[in-house]
Amino acid sequence: MNTSTAPQVKSTEAGERAAACIAQFANETGAYDEEAASGRLKAIAAEQEAAADGTWTPSTEELHWAAKVAWRNSNRCIGRLHWRSLHLFDRRDIRTAGDAYEALIAHLRFATNGGRIRSTISVFSDRIRILNPQLIRFAGFRHADGSITGDPMLADFTDFALRLGWEPARRGPFEFLPLILQAEGEAPRVFELPDDPDVALRVPIRHPELDFEPLGLQWHALPVISNMDLAFGGLRFRTAPFNGYYMGTEIGARNLSDVNRYNKLPEIARLMGLDTRRDRSLWRDRALVELNLAVLHSFEQAGVKMVDHHTASEQYLQFEALEARQERETTGDWAWLVPPVSGSVSPLFHKEVRNVIKTPNYLMRDEAYPDFQRTEGTGCPFKRG
Repeated sequence: MNTSTAPQVKSTEAGERAAACIAQFANETGAYDEEAASGRLKAIAAEQEAAADGTWTPSTEELHWAAKVAWRNSNRCIGRLHWRSLHLFDRRDIRTAGDAYEALIAHLRFATNGGRIRSTISVFSDRIRILNPQLIRFAGFRHADGSITGDPMLADFTDFALRLGWEPARRGPFEFLPLILQAEGEAPRVFELPDDPDVALRVPIRHPELDFEPLGLQWHALPVISNMDLAFGGLRFRTAPFNGYYMGTEIGARNLSDVNRYNKLPEIARLMGLDTRRDRSLWRDRALVELNLAVLHSFEQAGVKMVDHHTASEQYLQFEALEARQERETTGDWAWLVPPVSGSVSPLFHKEVRNVIKTPNYLMRDEAYPDFQRTEGTGCPFKRG
């Protein structure tokens, strides 16, 4: 059993939460019989009493199960069919920012897998903090006239990185942000993200019929959320970056399209020769569809795993049916499950779903973390945005 430091938590119900968690773990996995479960709970109770704050140390097996079930319970995630496939790196023994950086690079390399994306989570103790909202993001560089080159949503974080001494080689629209890590008792440190396709794979966005070359668009292959907590059994692991693979609309209908992000629809509409003077020409809709087609086409051509929103909707229904066979209710957040393109065409548009939070789960940062940590995150490896 891993005996590294557990996350800090204070709760009068700590014992009950831990007991419920172990009971669920034993029931779902068969790892403990009645006698073993009783012995495990006694050990946890002794650990909680000694800690005086309700903490206990999950085994690697318990941690892996909780991480997978947290994905299964993520209400905003349309991709939960594959929750059992999540790989775990147990990094709770790491104490330095330098070692954490090496572990994160190993995560990115393993998960990228040459484009054959593997859903992965790395769990650290609270000795380590990751200040990035995602491990891979593009910078947003401010100019004196108020304009921004790159991703406007990351402009504050980019300013923060620059204040810490980051010196970007270029200031273009698609420059990787550094990783900013902090070990317990130390100041944040800046680590350059290597522009290595084995670690941070870029996908140039090309259209199968239109000439998108002048737009110079691209996106990264791997979405790794790092601003959410893994919560279960009364514990919150606050450094637990995880990834799945993209759904096309996350890039085509959000990252590259939103007016407060890259806002590329006007350029695409002009490239297509559309009338942008009148909303009734539906130029935004037509440009949006073509951009989403280009994203799917580009990832397929690059050999990078991605799912389209129609397939993802059908997979969600399969997940729901499998959960029903296990007599588990499927909860969800309707506004996030319905795709941001052709919503009414998705079968999820016509469904009702209860938005009740169950644990284990992935939860947003609490107020103890900086504002830039809470600018995004859905609890879903298929991250929208």
